[in-house]
Amino acid sequence: MSRFAAPFGVRRGGGRGHAGSAAVVRAVWRIPRGVVVGAVAVMLVGVGARADAAADTGLGEPTVGDAVINSGQDVIVGITRNVVFPVTVTGSDDSGLSFVDVDLKGPHGGFYTTDAFCETATACTTSFTVNAHPAPGSDDPVDLANANAGTWSVDALVDANDGDSVFAPGVGSFGLKRAARVTVNASPEPVAKGARITVTGKLVRANWDTYRYAGYAGRAVKLQFRPKDSSTYTTIATVNTNSTGTLHTTVKAVQDGYWRWHFTGTTTTGPATASGDYVEVRP
Repeated sequence: MSRFAAPFGVRRGGGRGHAGSAAVVRAVWRIPRGVVVGAVAVMLVGVGARADAAADTGLGEPTVGDAVINSGQDVIVGITRNVVFPVTVTGSDDSGLSFVDVDLKGPHGGFYTTDAFCETATACTTSFTVNAHPAPGSDDPVDLANANAGTWSVDALVDANDGDSVFAPGVGSFGLKRAARVTVNASPEPVAKGARITVTGKLVRANWDTYRYAGYAGRAVKLQFRPKDSSTYTTIATVNTNSTGTLHTTVKAVQDGYWRWHFTGTTTTGPATASGDYVEVRP
């Protein structure tokens, strides 16, 4: 399970765990799992011995290729449901990859981390679960805040079967965005050909701070039309939402068909498209 917490047992102090501002530096090397060392000098000797052992085997260091997050799609989060998505890190080593730690880092201290055994010698897939709400009964009940929306980066620490490790910062990136919704209503229905049709609607987006959807003001939204016997929508006009997220415009009635609003999204908010509202046009 993914955890929204600082790596290596470091916790941010007080309040929401994603709000910490102190930078956390991960070590490029790692002590083998299960080993406890009592002094820095012993740690350094252990690292040197491990490097010598790797050199004796003639095996090369592991390498990391890239990371694919959510099959290349943005991660869109609403206000109530868990959103689960995979992160696959690929790489190579003469002995094969064995284990991966993955950190997700976002705006304003956003942080998730998890780990997993590799499913093949060249690919390791972890699974993350995010939500606007804290998980019930969680030992680390941290939720997303609006300030965390935007572009997130991926760091990966990969272990090989021969004990070598490699740390790859910024191996991938993705958008973690607030979910949006848009409605549409076209009237009158039916309408005489050549008359005016009034098309209204409202664009809202998830507020991760209040756990509600609220109007998204000042956003350009496309009004699109699809003729009755067609499968293709065409943009007719672009309208900006008002201070409450409301949309309003009028168009001329030409033929039977479906009207909808389409919002393409922003760097912090996902796209939204209304279901088409059918209007019959009579001679």
